[in-house]
Amino acid sequence: MAHTYTVDVLIAGAGPVGLSAAAELRRQGVDCRLVDRLPGRLPFAKAVGIQPRTLEIWDRMGLARAALEAAVPLRGQLMYVNGREQARIDLALPPEVPYGFAALPQYETERLLEEYLAALGTVIERGTELLSFTQDEDGVTTHLRTASGADEEVRVRYLIGCDGAHSLVRKGLGLTFEGAAFPEEYMLADVEADWDLPYGYGVRSSHRADDGSTDDLLVCIPLPGAGRYRMSMLVPPELSTLSAPPARGDGVAHGLEGGRTPELAHIQAVVDRLAPSPARLSEMRWSSVFRISHRIVDRYADGRVFVAGDAAHIHPPTGAQGMNTGLQDACNLAWKLALVVRGAAGPALLTSYDAERRPVGEEVVGRTVRHATHGIETDPDNPRTMMLREAQLLVSYRDGPLAHSPYGPADAPQPGDRAPDCAGLTTPLAAYPLRLLDILRGRTGHTVLLYGADSVDLARAAEASRLAGEPLTSGERAHTPGSPAPATVPHTIAVLAVLAREAPPAAADTLAGTLAIPGYRDAAGEFARLYRPDGPTGFVVRPDGQLGTRFPLTRTAAALTDYLTALSATA
Repeated sequence: MAHTYTVDVLIAGAGPVGLSAAAELRRQGVDCRLVDRLPGRLPFAKAVGIQPRTLEIWDRMGLARAALEAAVPLRGQLMYVNGREQARIDLALPPEVPYGFAALPQYETERLLEEYLAALGTVIERGTELLSFTQDEDGVTTHLRTASGADEEVRVRYLIGCDGAHSLVRKGLGLTFEGAAFPEEYMLADVEADWDLPYGYGVRSSHRADDGSTDDLLVCIPLPGAGRYRMSMLVPPELSTLSAPPARGDGVAHGLEGGRTPELAHIQAVVDRLAPSPARLSEMRWSSVFRISHRIVDRYADGRVFVAGDAAHIHPPTGAQGMNTGLQDACNLAWKLALVVRGAAGPALLTSYDAERRPVGEEVVGRTVRHATHGIETDPDNPRTMMLREAQLLVSYRDGPLAHSPYGPADAPQPGDRAPDCAGLTTPLAAYPLRLLDILRGRTGHTVLLYGADSVDLARAAEASRLAGEPLTSGERAHTPGSPAPATVPHTIAVLAVLAREAPPAAADTLAGTLAIPGYRDAAGEFARLYRPDGPTGFVVRPDGQLGTRFPLTRTAAALTDYLTALSATA
């Protein structure tokens, strides 16, 4: 039976993850609708930490500058136990990492993404709720209730559930959500503090009982604005309802609880007990009680329906991992959906979403529970590794189905790893050095980076790269009932040359002037140091900024054909 598709992708939930999924799909030319049952953006500074990896993704989108102008730096954390300073953690990263840790209220993150999405021609359909859905071999039939109260049936190719911890999409798929709830309840408040603590540092101050347990806790994260912090602490007895069931009645105790609003006096009392220096609080913008669970679904997808963000995994807020992990879920899924919807990849590519992202979710849930229970200072990793992991710069899909044919030194970035940024790339036309992120910014497809010193070798590899990207028969549109006969759709591939530092001065001119290949000289040697090429080497950077494959230039045609054919598989 032929169906009329109203839209390619429907996204339920317009928080940061849903907005990110829509933004990535729209900038890659995929038609989508984004619905949210709430009438407007909530004014709560819930998720506030922005990781360096998220800023790299936003840089690729062209959103990083706006985020940097709205955010404030997170420079470290001061840790106190029973009034004594125990540790000072500085959030220091290697110099080649382009961005640091930042703090930005969730509603500001949503504003930036919403404005970005609106510029692409898509607005959130506020007050519109997904009621139910059914899927079949060819698509998903969804039932919505609009802001006017009207019921609407929408036929889509794919559905993404970014609808939070109490996700209707997750429940509709029958996914398990295994885990448990923390017994404690917490207060959360957005306030201003008049104290003399250093700018940009968070505070974690606790009281440890004689038996070693923590019976009082204060965590403060700086926010944009003079003396402004998001503070969290244990709930006092008069506000506790530990015997009450979760507010949504689905057994998932996670997030803000309605009906109980701590007053400024409740927050001030905890600060008076635990703050490392005297502080007077004022200007409380909002407060709430919240509860924490740690759970993860048994799979991130079922057929044509996917879950991302809190709909797939929830955990303690330690290290600000939750929202950032969800944003990477969205980015990972969106570029794959875009290829499939355009017909440049086969449906099998979508199975790699669960295979790549669920292991990341499991690791994040486990790590944040350990840190929340025993403290981040007990992490067994060395400080450098711990900091890179907290920054989400060590996320890798080496064990995933798309990572194959490792090449070069064992300690070099391999397929599935993050593609490192590097500085010191020069071009004859620019009077200043560029970063690799500058070169990749705005690109929506795969990018092939060909490294070497010989312009003839680079030119041959570039021609082989272009031929490998020619149309391949596959894809969603080619197999939709009622569509034309199987079509050929090209992959979007940009081919760039990175000239070794020892390359002749005229090599870049030869590439650009004679062969029309953009060339960038590795003038500072940073590309060679970070990518560890084994002689003339090619690299494929995926649309999400991870390495797709690496290969010797002599195998350019075969390596790229193998990689792109794997993406285009229909089985």
